[in-house]
Amino acid sequence: MTDTTPLAVCVVGSGPSGLYAADHIARKRPDCRIDVIDRLPTPFGLVRAGVAPDHQGTKNIVRQFERGFAKGSQRFIGNISVGATVSAAELADLYDAVIYATGAPLDRALGIAGQDLAGVYGSAAFVGWYNGHPDHAGLAPRLGRGIAVIGNGNVALDVARILAKTRAEMTGADLCAHAQDAIEAAPITDIYIIGRRGPLEASFTPPELGELGHLQRACPVIDPAALAGVSADSIADPKEQKVKEKNLEILTGFITAGHDRPVRVHLLFCAAPQEILGADGAVTGLRLERTRLVNGQAEPTGETFDLAVETIISAIGYRSAAIDGVPLDSRKGIIANTDGTVAPGIFTVGWAKRGPSGVIPSNRSDSIAVADQVLAWLDTCAGGKPGPDGLDALLASRAATCVDFSGWQKINAAEQARASDGKPREKLTSVAEMLTVAAG
Repeated sequence: MTDTTPLAVCVVGSGPSGLYAADHIARKRPDCRIDVIDRLPTPFGLVRAGVAPDHQGTKNIVRQFERGFAKGSQRFIGNISVGATVSAAELADLYDAVIYATGAPLDRALGIAGQDLAGVYGSAAFVGWYNGHPDHAGLAPRLGRGIAVIGNGNVALDVARILAKTRAEMTGADLCAHAQDAIEAAPITDIYIIGRRGPLEASFTPPELGELGHLQRACPVIDPAALAGVSADSIADPKEQKVKEKNLEILTGFITAGHDRPVRVHLLFCAAPQEILGADGAVTGLRLERTRLVNGQAEPTGETFDLAVETIISAIGYRSAAIDGVPLDSRKGIIANTDGTVAPGIFTVGWAKRGPSGVIPSNRSDSIAVADQVLAWLDTCAGGKPGPDGLDALLASRAATCVDFSGWQKINAAEQARASDGKPREKLTSVAEMLTVAAG
């Protein structure tokens, strides 16, 4: 390894998984030059565009990430797309190691008849809409009286809760104005959270599930029969058992809660989507088949029933997007890798590595484990690659419009200045708008 040219690492994607890895490498190898690039002008990935707008405490993790950019141990370069602005091969030539932290931004399809009708949305698009992601801010979803949210994880809970809350309840949240206005104007009376399996198999976390019991205009509704005979006693892992027991306790409490509020949030278990019903090209209902559990798996019973809904939001998982020059495991929907290693000098972390699982803190341990592999790889490198200097020259030769950390700070300040009604910010939702502000 040369003593004259510092080693260089590029992290593609500025969400939590990528920034945890960058921070760990910066701490262990302060001599290493680290560039974090993102296709958007704004950093922080799912913290900004995926975490629920009323969960501001979770979003505070960005303060830790900002410190790395502010003190210069990492460099942020936004509005750079791998495959368009630069290629994967070029990054591999410029840097001693490249880490792909591009997440899983694509919705998994329901795969049932009617999924292309107006009024059907994937949760990545829907959450992106209310969080102001430039890809989805213009979604303008059709919100009816009845809304079905298909999925039994925290994303489904987030979507249902945001739809159920009043404007007053969103004080202090960064829900985008266009979404707040649309939700307030919608004639919502019933929201259905639908799972193929039972309450024990649902992947809710207790704090998120419990929030449904503290809404001003909405009440949770559950059929007592769904909980009959259900117990967490058979779960071997004590930690998991405790979580499931708490979930069952919360669900049991919902049975006796009052159901006299104008919006009802129904928790439906053992119900598998079979067909989306429609007329004139738009959703009019959802046909479900009752299932029974056999060894924890849902098996069909042949018995169907219909829900009168006009909106369907699918929260059944996500897939990574293909990047030219980076191998994709199309079956798993992730970047093809072995424990985070894609190829010599090429790595991946987070949802791009393992699929859409876990919460932000669980990304940290995963990212650090991969970052340690990167550090071991760097110990074998001879150095001499151009790194940031080479990237700057390449971007300049292509007249690429980049946003650095100071540009992000301008965007951040503008969003905070636009805020009203107790909001921490009113997000800019178009890339062109962001670039104008960043250049100002």
